[in-house]
Amino acid sequence: MWLNMMWKAITLFVNMAKSLISPSSKSNTTKESFYTNQILRSQEVNKKIGEAVKEGNTLKLICVANNIMQSMSRHPIRIAVTGDSGNGMSSFINALREIGHEEEDSAPTGVVRTTQKPALYSSFKFPNVDLWDLPGTGVTSQSMENYLEEMDFDKYDLIIIIASEQFSSNHVKLAKAMQSMRRRFYVVWTKLDRDLNTSALPEPQLRENIQKNIQENLQKEGVEEPPIFLVSNFSPSFDDFQKLRVTLRRDLYDIRYIDSLETLSGICDRHISEKAFSLKDSMHTRPQEIAVNRMCDTADLQESFENYQKLFGVDDGSLQQVAQRTGTLQMGCMAMKFHQLHTKDWRLRLMMSFPVYMFLKCLEVSWWYGLWNFFTRGLRLWRQGLIIEIAAQNAKTVWRHVLKDNTHLTEVL
Repeated sequence: MWLNMMWKAITLFVNMAKSLISPSSKSNTTKESFYTNQILRSQEVNKKIGEAVKEGNTLKLICVANNIMQSMSRHPIRIAVTGDSGNGMSSFINALREIGHEEEDSAPTGVVRTTQKPALYSSFKFPNVDLWDLPGTGVTSQSMENYLEEMDFDKYDLIIIIASEQFSSNHVKLAKAMQSMRRRFYVVWTKLDRDLNTSALPEPQLRENIQKNIQENLQKEGVEEPPIFLVSNFSPSFDDFQKLRVTLRRDLYDIRYIDSLETLSGICDRHISEKAFSLKDSMHTRPQEIAVNRMCDTADLQESFENYQKLFGVDDGSLQQVAQRTGTLQMGCMAMKFHQLHTKDWRLRLMMSFPVYMFLKCLEVSWWYGLWNFFTRGLRLWRQGLIIEIAAQNAKTVWRHVLKDNTHLTEVL
């Protein structure tokens, strides 16, 4: 019986060994943008967040995050307007900016291809936003791959695909490319006024037919349905234009704040995982520091738990300090309590169970001492690694709350 229990214990230790040296997976944002990628590529940002995580300094993280958000608010969001030539892309930009075609800084329009290279426009309606009028895709589908490469859509945050008269294969390819690049994009059907004047269908049915045609063409290629708007470039106050502006303002806010905050949280998560990996690794490189002259009891477990909570800066004292300094009183109540620990992982519950306790007590007798020494050292090593994992995951959750509640966006919209 005891040999059977010993064999099961050995098997358990072997199966769990890999978990001691495996870093947690990295967080990813749902959507990517040129704006948030600037944060990811910044060595200074990564260095400062890494230092705050290494020190377990939550207040320093808040300060770093707010400085980053303030600095990033000065960077413009880049919107690209693309589509087949002749679809009314330049006219759409003028309508979105609410200026006439005859005004001095309006985008040039015409029945022939008027935009030969990317042209930059701005509008007081959308502060700190760059509107890029891109050349049309042309008429041959074979040029799409070269077009995507030439336009370099990676450097834009949101893409508006313009269509009229028909939703062509080029439009579908553009949408599919934007989805694979994880970019936000809209489909805007312009010249709705012309469709209404030339169609015998009632307006509601015509709108439904256009919308359905776009949806079906996208679904055939496995493209998830984006926001679709049916507008008239010459009536910017009617049709879906108002809905488009509301959606655009919301997405601009999401890119500046929600996406940026998620990016910062992802960087923070990565550094927490690296710290957890380093702590686990140090246990293996310095095994002599794992004491063997004490039973793996509740007091031992609580001591380890409290030490790692402090190292990650999510112990009760650290969070109470954050709550006092920031005025977020609820933050002081977020520290995980010791009695919650064994509810986080079944393996800890197993190790604290009575049968395992009795098994170790049996090994404590003098003629089993060498085996007791081996199992006790292994058990404490494995269990501390498990506590590190739980403390690290808790730190990710708490620090995300800290960033969300204490990081502020400079008003730009």
